[in-house]
Amino acid sequence: MAVMMIVFAALVALGFVFLSGRGLSLIAGYNTSSKSEKDRLDPKKLSRFMAAFMFVLAGCWLVITVGFAVGIKPLGWFGMLLFLAAAVAGTVIANTGNRFEKK
Repeated sequence: MAVMMIVFAALVALGFVFLSGRGLSLIAGYNTSSKSEKDRLDPKKLSRFMAAFMFVLAGCWLVITVGFAVGIKPLGWFGMLLFLAAAVAGTVIANTGNRFEKK
């Protein structure tokens, strides 16, 4: 249970780091891209998206934690399904549509 709460706290903390705009170096694709590629992207949009993504994942993780803590295993499994769906959807959304390019 303690480990699950630590994971939840870490996701929330990452959300606040991205929300402050200081966590761009933690994004592997952004961190390893060239200077010209970084200049093409809007760091504020990318930071806000990653913050929202971390908060959604933290919410899903909270459902998992509560489900298993109170003994309602179907709620925990539903939370895992939500977490997986959110992770896949967030990854697809982030990598399609050129959402983070400067206009």
